[in-house]
Amino acid sequence: MAMILAGDTDLDRKRAVILRAARDEFYRVGFDGTKIERVARTAGVSTATVYHLFEGKAQLFEMVVEAAAIEVAEKSQSVRPGKGAARERLTEFARRYAAYMGDPSVWSIFGLVMAERQRFGEVGARFNALYKADFGKTLIDALRELEENGELRLDRASWAAGQFLGMIEHSVFFVPMVRGQDTVVSAVEEIADDAVETFLARYSA
Repeated sequence: MAMILAGDTDLDRKRAVILRAARDEFYRVGFDGTKIERVARTAGVSTATVYHLFEGKAQLFEMVVEAAAIEVAEKSQSVRPGKGAARERLTEFARRYAAYMGDPSVWSIFGLVMAERQRFGEVGARFNALYKADFGKTLIDALRELEENGELRLDRASWAAGQFLGMIEHSVFFVPMVRGQDTVVSAVEEIADDAVETFLARYSA
């Protein structure tokens, strides 16, 4: 994670180790369940050292979320349509998007931010600003190009894009988020490919 990389000084390295320990605790037991004493023990430092380097648990939480948002945003840059005919372009996009939405690190930070959104509204807003990739616009542009090429017949590109993304998100992210990650019964590539087939059955010219 960008903000949890160790620096050159001993204090930088201690900060990095503490942030990693805090991140793991937040992911495991949430904000309320996280105790500074356990973070310090996991990091191999004293509680006094944690409080010397950080203002407290709230600051640790903010720094963990911001670092995670940067990492998630970097991963999102790979989610782009492929080249070629409609099936190839949409399959490339769908598989990358499904892999992104099903990534355990994406799951962990989304779950943490969602659970604490009322307590840390500003932190959540900064997280959204950092991680949010314009998947919709990227996909809409590709769909319009495919329509201009005569491969698709769309009533409205934005609606079609929303339907396409929704088919993937529902199975890969939202259902498992509610029921537990073990409920993803199909490989993400299978989910992506099914979404492409359904989409093309509806919108192929």
